[in-house]
Amino acid sequence: MAEFFEKWKSGLTKTSKAAFGQIAQLLGATQITHETWEDLEALLIQADLGIETTAEILEELRIVMRDQGLIYAEELSEALKNELRTRLDAPPVLRLENKPSVILVVGVNGSGKTTTIAKLGQRFQSQGKTLLFGAADTFRAAAVDQLQSWGDRLKVDVISGAPESDPGAVAFSAVQSGAARGVDIVLVDTAGRLHTRFNLMEELKKVYRVVGKALPGAPHEVWLVLDATTGQNALQQAKAFKEAVGVTGVILSKLDSSARGGMAFAIQRELGLPILFAGLGEKPEDLIPFDPDAFVEGILGKSK
Repeated sequence: MAEFFEKWKSGLTKTSKAAFGQIAQLLGATQITHETWEDLEALLIQADLGIETTAEILEELRIVMRDQGLIYAEELSEALKNELRTRLDAPPVLRLENKPSVILVVGVNGSGKTTTIAKLGQRFQSQGKTLLFGAADTFRAAAVDQLQSWGDRLKVDVISGAPESDPGAVAFSAVQSGAARGVDIVLVDTAGRLHTRFNLMEELKKVYRVVGKALPGAPHEVWLVLDATTGQNALQQAKAFKEAVGVTGVILSKLDSSARGGMAFAIQRELGLPILFAGLGEKPEDLIPFDPDAFVEGILGKSK
C-alpha cells in the first residue's frame, strides 16, 4: 500500500509543488487572518479548482473554523484535506459484461487518446480479456499507424480503413468484426475533435449512432481522454463531448506532467462524471484506476 501511495505522490509532484505546495506553506503556525483567506482563495484558483469550487470549499472551511474554534492556519490543513476528499467520488466498478463491450474513446487532438487506448488494451489483456481495436481516426494517418503499431506489440488485431475514409464505416466494421470473433472488448479510436468545431462534433455523433446500428446497445461506454495539462480548458471540452455523445467516464492523461491537477475537482462538480483512470507516466502500467484518497494525499505532498 505504501508503494501505491508513493506512485501517486511521485506522479503528482508538479501539482503538489505548484499551488498546493504554497498552500502547505500558507497553512503554517500563523494565526488565521483575513489575508489567510484571500491567499488561500488565490492559491486554490491557481491550482485550477475553479472559482465556484473554491468558493464552496472556503465557505465550508469557515464553518469548520467557527464550529471548532480554530485559531491557527495549520489547523485548517486537515479540514482542507477532508473537504477536498469529499468532492471526489470513487470510480464505479467496471462491469463490461456485454460481449463484446464496445468502448468509444473520444477527445481533442493531442490529448493522448491513441496511447491511452493502447494502455487500456494492455490493462484489459492482463485481466484475461480478448480485444479488438477500431482505428476510426481516419483523418490522421499517423493515428492509424500508431494504433497498428500498438496492436502489433500487443498482438491485438486492428480494423482500419483507407486514409480519409468514412470513420463511421470503420467503427461499424470494427464492432461487427468484434461480435463475429467473440472478443470481450472492442476499443474504438476516434478522430481528435476540437470541441468548438460544429461539423466535427456532428461527425462524432454519427460514429456514435453507427456503432449502435452495428450492435444494439453499443457503445456501452464512452470515455473522454482529457489532457490534465490543459487545466480549466478541459472543462469546456468535457461539456461539449458530454452533450454530443453522452460521455460515461473521464480519463486524465498526462497528470504527471501537469501542475493543474486541481481540475479533477471541477470535473466532478461541473459534470458529475466519474474519473476512471489517471495517467501517471509513460509506461502502460502507469495508467491506473483513479483513487480519490491517493490523489488528495498526492497533491498535498503527503504519503501514507
